Parts: sequence; C-alpha cells; structure tokens
Amino acid sequence: MKETVWISLIALLQLFAPLTAAGAIRVMILDGQSGGPYHDWERVTPVLRNQLEATGLFQVDVVTAPQSGGDFSTFKPEFKKYQVVVSNYDAPEWPAELKASFEQYVKDGGGFVAVHAANNAFPDWPAFNEMIGIGGWRNRTEKAGPFWYYKEGKLVSDNTPGNAGSHGARIPFPVTNRDSEHPIAKGLPKVWMHAGDELYASLRGPGKNMTVLATAHSATDNRGTGYDEPVLMVLSYGKGRVFHTTLGHDIPALSCVGFITTLQRGTEWAATGRVTQKIPGSFPTAETVSFRVDIAAMDPGFKGSPRR
Repeated sequence: MKETVWISLIALLQLFAPLTAAGAIRVMILDGQSGGPYHDWERVTPVLRNQLEATGLFQVDVVTAPQSGGDFSTFKPEFKKYQVVVSNYDAPEWPAELKASFEQYVKDGGGFVAVHAANNAFPDWPAFNEMIGIGGWRNRTEKAGPFWYYKEGKLVSDNTPGNAGSHGARIPFPVTNRDSEHPIAKGLPKVWMHAGDELYASLRGPGKNMTVLATAHSATDNRGTGYDEPVLMVLSYGKGRVFHTTLGHDIPALSCVGFITTLQRGTEWAATGRVTQKIPGSFPTAETVSFRVDIAAMDPGFKGSPRR
C-alpha cells in the first residue's frame, strides 16, 4: 500500500510540474547503485528530477547504469548531449573507456553535480576525486589526500592518517554560508537551518581548485569531529564546472527548501556559469527549517511539518 501511495505521488508531481521552456538546460541524472543498503537511489532520483523540472529551466533524462559486476559493454552514455550531469550514483569502479569518456566531457566544459551518495564513489579514480575535491568511505585513507575542514574561520588541510568518512545521527543542523559572492550562494542567509540529514565529516581528497561555499558544524555530542565541515563546494576541472553537495540522504532531507534551492541553483551554475533563479520566500532561517510539502509527502514515514 505504501509503495502504491509513493508511486501515485510521483505521478501527481510530474503531472503538475511546470512545462519546460524551449531551449531548456539538458540534464542527465545518473543513478543505478548506492554501494550497499545505505542510499535508496531508486526513491531519491524521482525527487531530484522533480526538483529540477519544477523550475521550468531544465529538461531531465534519467540514465541508469548497470550494477557493479554487470555488463557495461553496451552502457555508453551520450554525455555530450547534456549540459550537466547530476550524479546520484555511488560505484566502486568503471571500465577505463567509460571513465575516459566522462573525464573528457567535463574537461571540455560539461557541468557536473555530485549529490550526497556520489561523494562516496570511485575512490581509486584520480580524475573523479579531483572533480569532487573531497570524498568519504570506500576505504579512502591518507593516500586519497588530506582531511579538509574549517578551523577558526579558515579552511584547513590536515594530513593526519586515518579513514575518510563519518557522520552522526540524522538531526537538523545550521549551515553557514562561507562565500556570499558566489552566484549559487549570493543572497542566501549567513546561517540557515537544514532538515535532519547525515552531516558528512572526515572527508579527504586533493581539494584542488575547490571553493567551499558552506559548512556545517560536526558536533562532538553527535559523534562528530568538532570541526566545521564542508557541505557545499564548487570546483573546476578543465573547462568544466562542478557543484558538490554532501546534503540529501533521504526524502525528508531532500524536502528541505535549503537543499532544493542550492541544488537548483548549483545545477544551473554548473551548466551555464550563472544563476538566474530567485531565492524563495520560504527559504529557511537561522532558527527554522522549511520543507516543501509535496516532496516531504513522498515519504510515508515523514513526521516533520513545514514552516508557514
């Protein structure tokens, strides 16, 4: 019964989504694997698609890759058909030809958006880790690069040995804007409350060409590091622009207006280098989380309430 309700809600959302204008930004959402039972990519992808299509700016196709160990011989995504690839995909490895195709796409100016689970992907692919700047889990150690975090208001790289990737319980937390001049973050409050989510910490990587747009404090009383951890980042790889958000574990987290707004703006920026979207009046404040009700309703177990 719950599954039927969920499918019906998706159909309803798609029915009432704004019509996409001619000349829309072409988006590929890439999914197909989560690396374990940790991320429900099959439920997350329809939400991401709806959030992008709701702007009227994007034409979105979903491309689902084979599972790890599956047949990749016929999986040849036409990356160049799209202005931006949004990844909801966590896999350990790809064939060399497929990796080279994606590297060339971004190098030549294709946009790339890495969402939450994609942070964990491809630990042994140097180009991918340069694109996302920092990542976690999948046996990343100091060989992947230093830890990166804010300490006393400054971005720090820390070469201490150890495994990458940690988070506490999924609770609401404040997000602090670190670059108010970047097009994605311009006009956002200095601090805003994000819905209950996994606050990724202890992330490692090369951090090359990386600008941190926002951080969140990983509190020690919630199994945290005690540092302000990067949660929104932008990077360059060749001519390509990359937006990396560690937020968005599940539907309640995805329903946060702060997540939705930064995803929409980040995807437009990765594709075009500019942001034309206004910040909604329902954007969260420093004290209050704000939910998009139709997205929250897609989770039968959701017990939150929107800010009015």
